Amino acid sequence: MATELRLIHTIAELRSALAGPLRPAFVPTMGKLHEGHLALVREARRHGRPVVTSIFVNRLQFLPHEDFDRYPRTLARDVELLRGTGCDLVFAPDEAELYPEPQVFKVAPPPALADILEGEFRPGFFTGVCTVVLKLFECVQPAVAVFGRKDYQQLQVVHAMARQFALPVEVIGMPTVREADGLAMSSRNDYLSADERRDALALPAALRRLAGCAREPAGVAPLERELLQGLAGRGWGPDYLTLRRRRDLQPPSEAERLGGEPLVALGAARLGTTRLIDNVEC
Repeated sequence: MATELRLIHTIAELRSALAGPLRPAFVPTMGKLHEGHLALVREARRHGRPVVTSIFVNRLQFLPHEDFDRYPRTLARDVELLRGTGCDLVFAPDEAELYPEPQVFKVAPPPALADILEGEFRPGFFTGVCTVVLKLFECVQPAVAVFGRKDYQQLQVVHAMARQFALPVEVIGMPTVREADGLAMSSRNDYLSADERRDALALPAALRRLAGCAREPAGVAPLERELLQGLAGRGWGPDYLTLRRRRDLQPPSEAERLGGEPLVALGAARLGTTRLIDNVEC
């Protein structure tokens, strides 16, 4: 394993650096790292393999009106944060390196999983995610890949892609890392004004309430509507707030809901110009 953190920008350099017999553990990121990302790297280190962290802002998963151009790019800071976490290699390709020609071959996940929730409000998002993740997997050739569960649907999509393509990689999902007040850590939290940052706690609070009532005999549909209206009344622009089965993100039947089927409360809403997502398992 490498003894010093190395910053690598090309696929050729990466493959040369990883030419040893032990396939790495991998943490893909878009940079602007925070403690949530660093926790993923520490988990990757636990597997006793070289650890690769990628930093790449993937244009394919941004819609035309979204924040691709203003998404923070803080490579020097990110590399310093990774020192001491157990990361061996930082793979930070530019766009021309990863997409030297238009990426016309893409991975389209099934609509039943990818066109709901996030996919309903961000059409094409998961095609962009799958395409870049598969390409990064091909570059890094990891034995283990570690993702956070804050992006719950993304984790499910990547799990399904790895299974369907028989990829030789174990996809691991780690619990969401939160700030001391309970807000899920996110690179986009820095976009929030001071007042918005205080009000951002309304989203995890709504999800905790929904998760806490998941097994109520009366059902949760009225509560979902009430919580959505409550966020809207506070000035949020809610996209969804709903209870789903963990295994496929479909709505649970009454028998499943009352019978102990593993569930998750998921929500996404815009506060000012910042879109936040979160989830609570139940």
